[in-house]
Order: sequence, then C-alpha cells, then structure tokens
Amino acid sequence: MLVLCNMKNRKECEFKVNSKLQWLRNKMSSLNLQGLIISNPINIKYLTNIEAEGVLLLTRKENIYITDSRYVEHVHSILTLYDEIIVYDMRDISKDDYENFFMFCENVGFEEYYITYAKYKEYIRKYKINNFVETERIIEKQRMIKDEEEIENIKKACEITDNCFEYILNYIKPGMTEKQIADEIEEYYKKRTDGLSFDTIVASGENTSKPHAIPTDRKIQDKDIITIDMGCKVNGYCSDMTRTIFVGEIQEEMKSVYDLVLKNQLQAKEQYRDGASTRQVTKMVENDFKLNGYDLVHSLGHGVGMEIHEAPYISYSSDAQFKENMVVTNEPGIYIPGKFGVRIEDTVQITKNGCINLTNSDKNYIII
Repeated sequence: MLVLCNMKNRKECEFKVNSKLQWLRNKMSSLNLQGLIISNPINIKYLTNIEAEGVLLLTRKENIYITDSRYVEHVHSILTLYDEIIVYDMRDISKDDYENFFMFCENVGFEEYYITYAKYKEYIRKYKINNFVETERIIEKQRMIKDEEEIENIKKACEITDNCFEYILNYIKPGMTEKQIADEIEEYYKKRTDGLSFDTIVASGENTSKPHAIPTDRKIQDKDIITIDMGCKVNGYCSDMTRTIFVGEIQEEMKSVYDLVLKNQLQAKEQYRDGASTRQVTKMVENDFKLNGYDLVHSLGHGVGMEIHEAPYISYSSDAQFKENMVVTNEPGIYIPGKFGVRIEDTVQITKNGCINLTNSDKNYIII
C-alpha cells in the first residue's frame, strides 16, 4: 500500500480541500449514500486529475484509489501531499480488505450508465454490497457547469483551433486530397496541443452531404465546397469548430443553403442564454429549415469539456436548460444527399445574458 502522507506525520499535514471531491461528498450525503464506486475514467480524472486504469472508492472516512503496479508511480506523481487520497496497488489488497471497504455503508452508489452488468455483479460480490444505488449521472451533470480553470483550458483550445483554421486556408490547394488536408490539421495540433479532441472531418464536393464524413482520397477541385470539422485538446479539455468553404466561386444553390444555415446559427446564438430551453431553441431552427424545405438531421449542439460530446444535448428531444458557464456548440447543418452539405459550428460559453463565442473564425463566405 502506498500512502501519500504517512500516519506519523498525518496530523502535521495541512490537507488542501479538493473542492470537487468535497462537493461529491456533500452530494452523497444528500442522496443518503455512505459509499460510492466511480469507474468512469473521465469522471475520475475530473475529480482527482488521475489518468490511469483504476477505480475510485469514496466512503465516509476515506478516498481510496485502487490501481495496479503499472500506474502506482504515475498516480503518485499526480497527487500531492495535500490530496487526501490513499492509493492501493491491487496486488496488495486481500479479500478481507475488499469486503471491509463498505462494511458500514448502508447504500453504495454506482455509475449505472457506465459499468456493464458483469461489472455490476462483480462489484456486489467483491465488496459484499447489500444495497447498490443508481446515481443518475450526478458527476456528469456537475461537469456541465465549468469552473474558471476549465473555461480557460477550453478557450486556449479554441484559440489554437482558430489559428489552425487560418493556417489551413493558406495550405489547401486544388489537387490535394481530403486525407492530406486532414493529416496537415492533425500535424498542426500534435505540435501545439495534447492532440485531437475527435477525428478530423475534411469532406469535399458530394462528400459534404454526409454529416460525419471520413476523409477520403477525393481530390479538391475547382468550384468545390469543403466542410472542415476540427478540434484539439488543451490540458484535457476540447474545442470543436466547423466551417464550410468554397474553391474559386460559390454556386448559387450552395449560396442559398449557406445563407440559411448561417442565419439560423446567428439566430440560435441570440437564444443561447442562462435559463433558455434547449428544446425551444432547437425547435426554432427546425421550423425555419422546414419552411425552406430542409430538415435538421442532427442535434443543434452538445456540451464540450473533457469529452467532445457531453451533456447537455441541444435537440428537440432534450428538456434541458442552458445554465451559466456551460460550454456548448451551436452547429446547424443542412445536407442534400448525393449533392452537398453545409454546417457552421462554434463552441460558445453560456452567460447570464447570452453567450460568448470561444471559436471566432470568419463565417462570411470564404473562397480560396
């Protein structure tokens, strides 16, 4: 067992309160949970900054992280003497230790949306749990509201994304393939960030009619339309931006669709504010698209944070409300099968009175 502050000096240690763990303990109390098993690695990183294979156990008295020998040194380097977390190498834990972790816990919470049924049964057997309680994504719901540090990381990722887009506009030339352009974007990110927040989308011509197109060997041609969906990670936090651009000139049919998408993207931005209904904002865009003979075939947006797609989801089926300091996307799109598509997307921060664009690349007609 590795204890980061040994018992002899424990009373002399001035423990720094981990605000996120403290929030979770308070939440557990309000839900009548005496114990909690956290299995989702994203949630573990959010709470502790640990990025390794393992499981986090919370009880009334202790925060316990169990990992294997491959990660003990790594976890030790992340935590400090001021983090009140005890780290176990799973090889050092006996059957009795496992059975004692939740001995005095009447109710133990688990992440029902993450673990498999097999893992559920394993936890009950291993920890001798009598009453296993679903937690209804309490951590994911808390992650929707970003703190100052999280917002700063997302802002940095968005700034680099804007810079990358400016760079790639000067790079693209007719004759290049979609794969070449996507590779160049990814190389740009690898030199400046933690890497990609998702697989880069570069689609041209008829391929732009596929919302999640995969870059191909199709070559860029004169009078082409190109959709680029790109994002990176900074300190574990994502950016997300889509722009649709044109080669040489804009064909009239494409221009009218682009105008409609941009109009709705700007109108939606005006509705993105604390307290607004995600369903109502989506309905506004859907109705305008239908009046013009088109459909909104995907969500209007989604949360952005440690994951590229996280709550809230902005769609007609969602009953969520925007809250101050959520970071979400605004991304209406129109897709005409076999012909072309247009999507314009920004990452934005919700405020009391509106929202702030975190990606700021030009959205007027871009012709290269």
